[in-house]
Amino acid sequence: MVMAKSSVVVMAMAMIALNALSVVAITGEATFYTPPYVPSACFGFQDMGVMIAAASPALYANGAACGRRYSVTCTGGTNSVPMPCKTGTSVVVTIVDLCPGCTGTSLDLSQEAFAIIANPDAGRVKIEFNQV
Repeated sequence: MVMAKSSVVVMAMAMIALNALSVVAITGEATFYTPPYVPSACFGFQDMGVMIAAASPALYANGAACGRRYSVTCTGGTNSVPMPCKTGTSVVVTIVDLCPGCTGTSLDLSQEAFAIIANPDAGRVKIEFNQV
């Protein structure tokens, strides 16, 4: 009986630890692209709206990222545009395309999604994002 209770406690603690790991933000950079947004590598001519993004090859993973949703927050500038981030904002985007020119953990957001979190004049910003 004691053994069963301790096993349950250990299992619960392991699940909590794994859940905590899944909410660690990924850091990277974001740029934006402009319409038309179709066709896309993931969904062809299906219109997925404007809260979308293209993923770097590393994130895209040969299409495994298609349809994944990420909450994206601007964390700082990458150039001389002063204070490019819109404080306290984030945007949820769906991966619909591959960004072959993106490196590492970069996302190429739709123009509309980028404008929610940052001044488009910045062109490129530092971000944190989590899968939702």
